[in-house]
Amino acid sequence: MAVTDFAYHAFGEPKADESSPRARSVRERMVPPMPANPLWGWLGPLLVAAFGGVLRFIGLAHPRAVVFDETYYAKDAYSLITWLVERVTVKDADKAILAGNLNIWQKCAPDQLDKCASYVVHPPLGKWMIGVGEWMFGMNPFGWRFAAAVAGTLSILIIARVARRMTRSTLLGCFAGLLLALDGLHFVLSRTALLDIFLMFWVLAGFACLVADRDWARRRLVEWYETGPLSPEGPSLGLRPWRIGAALCMAAACSVKWSGIFFLAAFAVMSVLWDFGARRAVGLRRPYAGAFTKDVPPAVAAYGGVWFLAYMATWTGWFVTATGYGRNWAQATSSGPFYFVFDSMRSWVKYQWQVFTFHSGLETSHPYMSEPWQWPLLLRPVAFYYEGKQNACGARDCSEAVLGVGTPVIWFGSLLALVALIAWYVASRDWRAGAVLLSYAVGWLPWFYFAITDNRTMFLFYAIPMVPFMVLAITLCAGWLIGPANRTASGALPMRRTIGAAVVGAFALLALINFWWLYPILTAELIPYTEWKARMLFDKRWI
Repeated sequence: MAVTDFAYHAFGEPKADESSPRARSVRERMVPPMPANPLWGWLGPLLVAAFGGVLRFIGLAHPRAVVFDETYYAKDAYSLITWLVERVTVKDADKAILAGNLNIWQKCAPDQLDKCASYVVHPPLGKWMIGVGEWMFGMNPFGWRFAAAVAGTLSILIIARVARRMTRSTLLGCFAGLLLALDGLHFVLSRTALLDIFLMFWVLAGFACLVADRDWARRRLVEWYETGPLSPEGPSLGLRPWRIGAALCMAAACSVKWSGIFFLAAFAVMSVLWDFGARRAVGLRRPYAGAFTKDVPPAVAAYGGVWFLAYMATWTGWFVTATGYGRNWAQATSSGPFYFVFDSMRSWVKYQWQVFTFHSGLETSHPYMSEPWQWPLLLRPVAFYYEGKQNACGARDCSEAVLGVGTPVIWFGSLLALVALIAWYVASRDWRAGAVLLSYAVGWLPWFYFAITDNRTMFLFYAIPMVPFMVLAITLCAGWLIGPANRTASGALPMRRTIGAAVVGAFALLALINFWWLYPILTAELIPYTEWKARMLFDKRWI
């Protein structure tokens, strides 16, 4: 049914009964029905997430070492759950921790506590999440990696559910979850106490909330169309819980790493554009005026007000203690409660500016640094851990390694899928293709600016927020290959669907085999050096 048909019906004649063919057509077009079996809609994704969780939790405490940047975040997390702020540790604190000695804090005189405050360059939420695992299981490798494994496992469930909602297929949802479970970079970061897995988790959760909000808002518009009073601008949709959830998730993302701000801005614009499209699709005479007056103000309140309050709440430990870096507690408490709030905020803003200038001038060379244009091709992964041993694995030279690299089948396959999605979006303006392309671009393109203007030190694992959208791109293309479930006159499925299902199944099998081949160098499994070297896809770049 054309948009003009909707408009004529909404504003020229009395409204149709909800059961009429015209009304059913509007509902089906605006909110396509979900798969018929809701039980499998949860059970299938939960089983895939359980599979990914088992992979991530088995041997989580191995290697028993402080891996790569765990040296910063594991100790900062322990400081937060101990002191509410990050504090300076003594020399060789890593060795002391692994030996079971937790007396690792630098001691300062009572009038020089500011010298024990640690200057940290990332917001605190990711470290608080790591700290929860340390509080539950102790200051040991399992404890500081526990939260990352939980976040990685839950992200598999989220992507399976959001892919199911976007494709209206439980099978394709499970396919998306399986691919994320089998990605090597996602797997390694799910087993390492770095911040990036938490950034990815909250970005994906925010995206999932917005996709759910899109359905929710369209359903409300259809209900108004079927039963409500006439209006050229349409109704106010009231409180939108999924949009508030998205704002909270994006606040959490920015509270892990500041790069979450790019996703916050892009998702806010994307959500409002979806509102424009929904009001136009239902046939309103003034859809844009309706969106600007009824959708944009609450969106600004959610993405501005709710986001800001949630972001500031993650800094509570810094505000309520005297020992945070740059806190300036003595001056803030010297002149009454009003000045305390004013001076505390001034100190906090000054601290944020120091962090910003640190990031913008970060040019320290590192052997595993890479440029953003190298990331999609996996040209320079990060060696998180390597230890050579002799005569320990049935061979003279043995290796234990954790290489932060994506599964090549998935990454290279996603490049083809993203190109296909560009053509798909140009031809059809399909909102799903647009959302995935935008999200992937937001996770990737801003880093080009920093690479060109600041010559900034960057690593492949900065690309982890892109990985869920790479998987969604593959999943959407898989759905296109398989095609609709319409049967022929004889009751048989069309040949396209059979061939498409075979191709998609073969791709999933190749991803599984590729992950299995890489598994020993993702988990520090003790293997002969020759086997380790055989897994270096690009010999000079991966070593």
